[in-house]
Amino acid sequence: MEFEIKEIRDRSAWERFLLTCQEKTFLQSWNWGDFQENLGFKTWRLGIYQKGSGIAGLSLVVKVVAKRGSFLFVPHGPNIKPEIKNQKLEILGVLLEKLRKIAEKEKIDFIRIAPIWERDQKSKEIFKKLGFREAPVHIHPEVTWLLDISLPEEEILRRMRKNTRNLIRRAKREGVEVFQENSQEGVEKFNELYSITVRRHHFAPFSLEYLKGEFSAFSKEDQIAVFFAKHQGKLLASAMVIYWQKIGFYHQGASIVSRVPAPYLLQWEAIKEAKRRGCQLYNFWGIVPEVKTTEDLKNPKIRRHPWWGLSLFKMGFGGYRKEYLRTQDLPLSFRYWLNYLVERARKFRRGY
Repeated sequence: MEFEIKEIRDRSAWERFLLTCQEKTFLQSWNWGDFQENLGFKTWRLGIYQKGSGIAGLSLVVKVVAKRGSFLFVPHGPNIKPEIKNQKLEILGVLLEKLRKIAEKEKIDFIRIAPIWERDQKSKEIFKKLGFREAPVHIHPEVTWLLDISLPEEEILRRMRKNTRNLIRRAKREGVEVFQENSQEGVEKFNELYSITVRRHHFAPFSLEYLKGEFSAFSKEDQIAVFFAKHQGKLLASAMVIYWQKIGFYHQGASIVSRVPAPYLLQWEAIKEAKRRGCQLYNFWGIVPEVKTTEDLKNPKIRRHPWWGLSLFKMGFGGYRKEYLRTQDLPLSFRYWLNYLVERARKFRRGY
């Protein structure tokens, strides 16, 4: 088969193709590209065309400029038409040729791809044949927790951990109120709780500008909601959830320490909202990579992981683990190795 690369400028064509893909996240959506551009990043929306048969795959590419080395980044892509997944090596090779040309023109030090491909030996070999190596860190989740929400609400509740189900009911009994405030003011209110969460857990936060930009990009088509849980007039928890192509994504969350289990009821209401919007799947985003079942969370080593508590919370709602191929890097200059050392050191300091 022969493939060629063309830039796609038609939003509807881009989104229509993604509807045909089973494995996908909003990081390859048209709106995510708009969001990156509004943040000041240069982007390319590349279509991989099979001659005589239309789009075979696509890839959003973002240029990231940093002092330690600039890179082209493909977040959770490329997406490939399911019928020709056996042509992955050829398709990725054609895409890589284009990325190398862009990299030369843009003075890029390396190419980074976070593929949303199964983590199997065949996928690893494809990237290895093209000269890639595993990245020292990941930018977006490589292991996620998913929940099938095509089932009736009663069945979803039944499949939860007993403790999670009880905490949802307790929050209701104690009078927790969950509501949405889908506005820039709502994002500012979310950020107040988010700042408290950052101080408690010591992680690198997104800026208010970033959060507002994400909301703006997806609110144009009513693809995002900002949830709040309130008890006796006090805000206890909040979440920003993206609803895109029949999938709900729990992307941003915040809460304060309280005896009242408000986050559990909030999350359940976000899941129910996903069902109302016609979603079939709910994506809780990242969990501790080493965890396969809730039993693994009892491991003393895993309990020390910064994401332990959050993983326990997410997995309590039921569902299953999905593991993608590790993020892949293609070094293009000596500056890549400076970046490699910096990222390795940061990963060590953060404890994961």
